[in-house]
Amino acid sequence: MQDIIIETIDAEYTYQNHDYPVMAVDGVSMSVRQGEFIVVLGRNGSGKSTFARLLNALITPDSGKVIVLGMDSAKEENTWEIRKNVGMIFQNPDNQIVGTTVVEDVAFGPENLGVPPAEIKKRVVQALRDVGIYALMERAPHMLSGGQKQKVAIAGVLAMKPSCIILDESTSMLDPIGRKEVLDAIVQLNKKENLTVIHITHHMDEACLADRVIVVENGRIVSQGTPSEVFSDVEKIEGLGLDVPQVTRLMYNLRKAGLVNETGIITVDQAAERLGRLLG
Repeated sequence: MQDIIIETIDAEYTYQNHDYPVMAVDGVSMSVRQGEFIVVLGRNGSGKSTFARLLNALITPDSGKVIVLGMDSAKEENTWEIRKNVGMIFQNPDNQIVGTTVVEDVAFGPENLGVPPAEIKKRVVQALRDVGIYALMERAPHMLSGGQKQKVAIAGVLAMKPSCIILDESTSMLDPIGRKEVLDAIVQLNKKENLTVIHITHHMDEACLADRVIVVENGRIVSQGTPSEVFSDVEKIEGLGLDVPQVTRLMYNLRKAGLVNETGIITVDQAAERLGRLLG
C-alpha cells in the first residue's frame, strides 16, 4: 500500500471578507498517498484554493490538523520543510519567475536550499528535461509562451525535489495548446517519477486524467472517487454548478432516451467502444 504523505483531520479555516467571516474550509478530513494524481473541482468561491494553501502551510488551520510527511503544519518549525516538500504552482507563472534566464530561474530554489553547485546543475538539467524545455535553458523567460513559462515554474519546483506538487488552476490562463503541453508534462512526471500531483482546475477534461477526483462545495468535500464514479452522477455534479465531460453528457442523454445503460463513461474511446457494440 502506498504511504500517506498528506492528511487533513477536521481542518477548518475562516477568513474575513468585507468585515464578516467566511468559512472557506469546513471540517475537511482526507488523505493523499504517494504517487496519486488528484484533481480538485469546485466552482469559484467553493474553497478549493484555500484548501490547497493549507496543504503546503501557506496558511494553517484555525482548528483541526494538517499533517505533511508526519509534520504538523501548525508548528512554525515545520513550515519551511513542508513547503520544500509540497511545491505550489500558481495561476500566473509571471508571479513565480525571478531569473533573467530559464536556467537561472530554475536554479533559484535549490540555491536557496543550500544545495551544492554541482548538484544544482544536475537537478536543473533533469528538471528542464522532465518538462521538455531543456532547449530553452538560456532563453529569457519573458520571451516564452504562457505554456513554456508555466513549465519553467514547474521545473523550478521540481529542482527542489518535492514529494508533491500542487497546481492551483495553473492551466486556466493558457490557450488549449499550452494547457495540453503542461498537462502532458505533469502526467508524465506522475506516471514515470511517481510524483504526487494535486491539480485544482475547472476543466473537466483535465479531471478525467486523475486517479481520484474530489469535489468541493462551501468548504466541504461533497463527492470523491474515480473520475468515472464522480461523473456518473451527472445530475449531482451539474447541481453543484459544474459541468461534466462532453462525452459523459452525451452518454447520459442516450441513457435517458433508453438507448444505452452504461454509466461513468468519460472518454471518447470508451464511448466509441460502447456505441460500436450497440450498433453491431
